[in-house]
Amino acid sequence: MPEKSSPTGSPLDLLEYPTRFPLKVFGNKSAQFEGIVLKLVKARCPQAEFIEVTKRQSKEGKYTALTLTFTVHSRQQLEDIYQDLYECEQVVMSL
Repeated sequence: MPEKSSPTGSPLDLLEYPTRFPLKVFGNKSAQFEGIVLKLVKARCPQAEFIEVTKRQSKEGKYTALTLTFTVHSRQQLEDIYQDLYECEQVVMSL
């Protein structure tokens, strides 16, 4: 019988690097939110990296959702970005 393989790693292991990656970040609506998130992500990206940003407000207008699309060069880079966002008080959730 063939062995069943079970995923033992992170879903980030399934990506082939470098790749364009859409990162979704949610936070409370504020004038500074987009700038704070961009600063965190740019700190982990190469200087010349182009980051495409789309922004949407929640139905009730309480939250802002950002989608940042940029080139990711390694799993470690993504993990560092997610950790920075996790530690940021303005970020409610990131996917």
